[in-house]
Amino acid sequence: MDARGIIARVRDGETLSDAQLGWFAQGLASGEVTDAQAGAFAMAVLLNGLSAPERVGLTRAMRDSGQVLDWDLPGPVLDKHSTGGIGDCVSLLLAPALAACGAYVPMISGRGLGHTGGTLDKLEAIPGYRAEVSVPELQAITASIGCAIVGASSDIAPADKRLYGVRDISGTVESIDLITASILSKKLAAGLEGLVLDVKVGSGAFMKDMAEAEALARALVQTAQGAGCMTTALITDMSQPLIGAAGNALEVIEVMETLTGTGVTPALWDLTCALGGEALALGGLADDAGDGAGRIARALESGDAALKFGEMVAELGGPADFIDCWPDRLPSAKVVHEVTVPQGGIVQAIDGEALGLAVVALGGGRLRGGDRINPAVGLSEIAALGDGVDKGQPLALIHAATHEAAEAAAGAVRAAFALGEKPPEIPPLVHRRILR
Repeated sequence: MDARGIIARVRDGETLSDAQLGWFAQGLASGEVTDAQAGAFAMAVLLNGLSAPERVGLTRAMRDSGQVLDWDLPGPVLDKHSTGGIGDCVSLLLAPALAACGAYVPMISGRGLGHTGGTLDKLEAIPGYRAEVSVPELQAITASIGCAIVGASSDIAPADKRLYGVRDISGTVESIDLITASILSKKLAAGLEGLVLDVKVGSGAFMKDMAEAEALARALVQTAQGAGCMTTALITDMSQPLIGAAGNALEVIEVMETLTGTGVTPALWDLTCALGGEALALGGLADDAGDGAGRIARALESGDAALKFGEMVAELGGPADFIDCWPDRLPSAKVVHEVTVPQGGIVQAIDGEALGLAVVALGGGRLRGGDRINPAVGLSEIAALGDGVDKGQPLALIHAATHEAAEAAAGAVRAAFALGEKPPEIPPLVHRRILR
């Protein structure tokens, strides 16, 4: 077997065997497969697709390219994954809330991809937070606290780490097959007993319409179940940012406001409870998803989730007093600029991808591999669907490093909003539930 031959088979629409997929994954992990070959493979898969058995085979091969964790804990090992959106910071609430309910959550997360933010980038806005830890440290923190949100170490799905980085810079992010294998290889390598998936649909998601989102959700659920992990998925709305902010430190602010009860964001709260309810039901810690959602809500209301979050931050190198002093611990931008409208109206539609790209251009994301992120930049007080905005009022606030950067972003942010005279139909937060 060789990389050129395997790439040619995908290019020509021929089926790959488990052995070929296993060889290619090991080649990604070892470096025998070059970046150019990884990019060619990704493009061939994007254009021609894989069969359902090939998706399972690629997922298992990437999982088995490194260490697969084994646990001996007094509760179920559970996790959640989102396909990515604007202002989507649910993981930061959900992991500690699940831990407060008796689950163990070794949440292996990723960085920003395309126009969407990354969980690790958000957490690294907290001074000192270490997202990169060894497998033994991940296991120890998860066992003692109940949750740890970290990146995949070199021992966890190393084939995915190579392919993930190549996808972001080669125009192959949107492939359902590669998204599925990437998400699930890391999750299955974590030794999960149950997984809930948040598949986004709308202008700020990778999947822009319901048919695409449902296809991805079913591919994820069927592939995970085919690989032996109990899984459900919710298709959730991303026709507007989940919260009123986009950008790493700015999103952490809304997380902390919701965790501490100083400024709860309803959509963030509701989606955290819905996803957490599914996870607790999968793990046998709740009678059903509704019962589980109530348990998550109580963990948030009581402050137990906030305490778990604070313990996790401190254990991973962040400030020991973060829960009490977070407003003073997070970085802030030098320039805050209002994006006003020349003529008033009601927000009819929001181009979430355009907002995400505006944050990337400000320095809040990566245009190419290796770019450094400015955690303080982004958008806040983003107008929502149905909001009335008068002439001269802001659609959003831009947080930037310089006045020039803020002015450059203003046009893109303004163009992302469509205003009209009549209130739009507001889509539901959760569209569908996928069980198989």
